[in-house]
Amino acid sequence: MAKTFTAPFAQTPKTATAVAIGAVASLNGDTPTNTVELLTAGADGCIVTSLLAIPRATVTASSLVLFLSNDAGTTKRLIDSELMAAHTVSTTTAIPETKFGNIGETSPLRLAAGDRLYVGSQVALASGIVFKAEYTEF
Repeated sequence: MAKTFTAPFAQTPKTATAVAIGAVASLNGDTPTNTVELLTAGADGCIVTSLLAIPRATVTASSLVLFLSNDAGTTKRLIDSELMAAHTVSTTTAIPETKFGNIGETSPLRLAAGDRLYVGSQVALASGIVFKAEYTEF
């Protein structure tokens, strides 16, 4: 394989969203159920600098999960999790966002070409939980 000594620079900023409704199960293997695809890295890979979730309705405390697949979704490996606190949605309060603390500008998640991220919640919410990722393709 030819080597290059030119540093790659991120080129195209993007935002991806997905809505998870059903409860994710089968975390003890590589084929969890009720996951939702959030994004697919482009031909040169990407870096994810932000990942958060926000409920669209009143929610109980929920374990949010993040999976990585490098084989088009056949195998999904659990790579991160956050706890979404219980919240009653009201017209007089802001709906809190749950941020995945291991992913940020100073600690981005690096994805190879074609890698896919899948998200979900271990607690079902009929109205759904919206996940949002900010990433930049190379």
